[in-house]
Amino acid sequence: MSQGNSEQEPVTFVDKRKIDPETGDVREPTAVEDIVVGNGAEAPAADPLADTISVELAERTADLQRLTAEYANYRRRVDRDRKTAIDGAKASVVTELLGVLDDLDRARAHGDLEGPLKAVADKLAGALHKQGLEEFGAEGEPFDPTLHEAVQHEGSGHDPVIGLVMRKGYRFGDRVLRHALVGVTDPVTEAAEPAAETEASDADAETSND
Repeated sequence: MSQGNSEQEPVTFVDKRKIDPETGDVREPTAVEDIVVGNGAEAPAADPLADTISVELAERTADLQRLTAEYANYRRRVDRDRKTAIDGAKASVVTELLGVLDDLDRARAHGDLEGPLKAVADKLAGALHKQGLEEFGAEGEPFDPTLHEAVQHEGSGHDPVIGLVMRKGYRFGDRVLRHALVGVTDPVTEAAEPAAETEASDADAETSND
């Protein structure tokens, strides 16, 4: 027997168990297993631990997305409540100043609002309007019971319009601070205007004949 036949090649054993029997830990694929798989051998079965990790990762991602959405909704709600509180505080302050605006309007109507007082009044009105204060209630406007308070009625009451403004109304944004006190009357129709002009012409003719 030759020397080459007498020497036997060493036998190599590959432990393909996924769990280490001594430590109980999950084994990482060895280089030999990678080579075998790369050479076309059958791939190992799916790892249950990896599947469990993937499921837990998906659940944690969904929880994070839900928390992010809830926080965004909370921020929007807080911002909305803060704006509502600020607008309410502004409206309260402006309401206290409506009496001052009434006094200034009466002084202006009587010709007493001149000089430095007029400049101060204009600055005050401009500042309030800049904050969002709006006045309403003018002669000829359609009567709106949500904005106007009628204390005087004339005519049939069909499609009434404002004929007399006794006190202006004010609103701050969408909030009505004070209704306008008005007197309402029937709207002037196109047929009524020529009649009024005819009556005026007749009156002028009679005056000329006299």
